[in-house]
Amino acid sequence: MDVALHLTQQPEADELLGRSPLAALVGMLLDQQVPMEWAFAGPYTIAQRMGADDLDANEIASYDPERFAALLSEKPAVHRYPGSMGKRIHQLCQYLVEHYDGDAAAVWRDAATGEELLRRLKGLPGFGPQKAQIFLALLGKQLGVRPKGWREAAGSYGEAESFRSVADITGPESLAKVRAHKQEMKAAAKASSK
Repeated sequence: MDVALHLTQQPEADELLGRSPLAALVGMLLDQQVPMEWAFAGPYTIAQRMGADDLDANEIASYDPERFAALLSEKPAVHRYPGSMGKRIHQLCQYLVEHYDGDAAAVWRDAATGEELLRRLKGLPGFGPQKAQIFLALLGKQLGVRPKGWREAAGSYGEAESFRSVADITGPESLAKVRAHKQEMKAAAKASSK
């Protein structure tokens, strides 16, 4: 995996996401209740604080969970909820070590179908159905991971020429379109709840 991503609009953070499967997974995990760019810049910040140029699932899994959460809490915090997100990242890395020998790319490397890949993603700690579909769409649209039926398994996030999620961000213009879509969805949800 070594592709050009433009999710954070920060070259160093995007470069890490484009070459590190674990960084991409961690960025997706962090993508909740904070702006997308902040979430996906998180893996770069974590790597810097660990004194590394990449994230290593084995190393993170071996950390004391409280110490790792404290690392995310340093100013500026990696997330709005650095303690709980630190624990989630720690759990994700433990899962990857136990089930995939610490190799994040093994989650998708030999998946024969989109449904199989979606099932694997939903099995990851912190990855519910929607997050799993969005990450599947990111894998297919930007990272070249396209098992048979991946678009269907990704649901509406897999649609070509859509601007629904981080999977569709390729630069500032598409970021603005994704933001507009999210605002429309929030407004529609608010209107329907009245």
